[in-house]
Amino acid sequence: MPRGKKFTAEQIIGKLREAEVGLAQGKTVPEVVRKLGVTEQTYYRWKREYGGLRTDQAKRLKDLEKENARLKRLLADAELDKAILREAASGNF
Repeated sequence: MPRGKKFTAEQIIGKLREAEVGLAQGKTVPEVVRKLGVTEQTYYRWKREYGGLRTDQAKRLKDLEKENARLKRLLADAELDKAILREAASGNF
């Protein structure tokens, strides 16, 4: 199943602001998300993740999440290297 396009944090916050305006005008959530071009599920996920954030905060959050994932991969690689060296040092080839 093809996935939709990816939105940047700035675009998501902009769409959430559009949704807030539409809801304040008395539109329903299905009407608002149809206009935004996303599903209700996506809207609620975005609202949970980005609700109340400013654009710069959301960008910083995404950058930190990306850096955290990179560091976790580096740590996993280092632990694997350590285990291999430990096994080689004990002579268990």
